[in-house]
Amino acid sequence: MSEESGQTRWSQIGGATGEEYAERLAARAREGGDPHGEATFCASRLSPGARVLDAGCGTGRVAVRLDELGFSVVGVDVDESMLAVARRTAPHLAWHRADLDGLGSGDLDGAAGFDLVVMAGNVVPLLAAGTVGSAVSSLTTLLKPGGLLVAGFGLDPAHLPAGCPVTPLSAYDEACGAAGLSPRERFSTWEGAPFEPSSEYAVSVHALASAP
Repeated sequence: MSEESGQTRWSQIGGATGEEYAERLAARAREGGDPHGEATFCASRLSPGARVLDAGCGTGRVAVRLDELGFSVVGVDVDESMLAVARRTAPHLAWHRADLDGLGSGDLDGAAGFDLVVMAGNVVPLLAAGTVGSAVSSLTTLLKPGGLLVAGFGLDPAHLPAGCPVTPLSAYDEACGAAGLSPRERFSTWEGAPFEPSSEYAVSVHALASAP
């Protein structure tokens, strides 16, 4: 799906603008929420200076924090209003507008060989209907051998934006397997709480096989 088609579930359900989303996150931080849980989780699984793709980066919260921690970060999102906030916040980083379905290095000015690709903030269920498999496959081609794909998303309506359908965890796992990724870790929070069958949120880590 091209970026112009506008058929991601994010666009269909009328998600917040970049400015509105940024204010929502700022308000959460003022109330004591940890704005860096996803970045901390990813950083703990990376070597110094590793290369990261923030896929569905939104306003850049995760990417900016990973940059502050010393990683080489690229952000990509389909929503221009989100990217406008990201570019204003961190103009020195590379921000690209593109859909994750069919994403290639050409959409990222040739960038590839990432040590880790992260999809935070319910990116997976907000993909266009029927594109989870193709999006995961596209992102996998951008990983280096041994690279990690990390995704966190809600498993019931209460943990998803209003109007966003649930993506079964089994469907995501199937997409990862078809792309050549193996399960590595799974938690129910970005802070590492154990995952249970009754968990309402999942943070999954899948790995691409290392080169022989």
